[in-house]
Amino acid sequence: MATIFSKIVAGEIPCHRVFETEHCLAFLDINPIARGHVLCIPKQEVDYIFDLDDESLCELQLFAKRVARGLKKVCPCIKVAQAVIGVDVPHVHIHLVPLNKPSDLNFSNHLEISSEELSELARQIGAAID
Repeated sequence: MATIFSKIVAGEIPCHRVFETEHCLAFLDINPIARGHVLCIPKQEVDYIFDLDDESLCELQLFAKRVARGLKKVCPCIKVAQAVIGVDVPHVHIHLVPLNKPSDLNFSNHLEISSEELSELARQIGAAID
């Protein structure tokens, strides 16, 4: 059965796309813990990050690095944190979260951001990716 992320990749469910390549997709989290919270996924449906083959794992990490650099240009922060939790959706995903202090990486806190602001933020981050 296809995951919600596979349905996003297929275009069956809308998202705020930030950037994509042939094998990876970045989009804004609809339940963000910080302004600019991005999810990076492989388009291939794999549940557990360490079940990815080496080439796919490296490709996803390098993809996330590119997205993180663009994210940092748009959402000023000290660093962009990376988290892989993987228990809520059975599809590999890397969370990229603008970070100014350790407590910013609290998955219990969520922001309310309008769809219009998310769309504009996705556009800005995508435009900032080299």
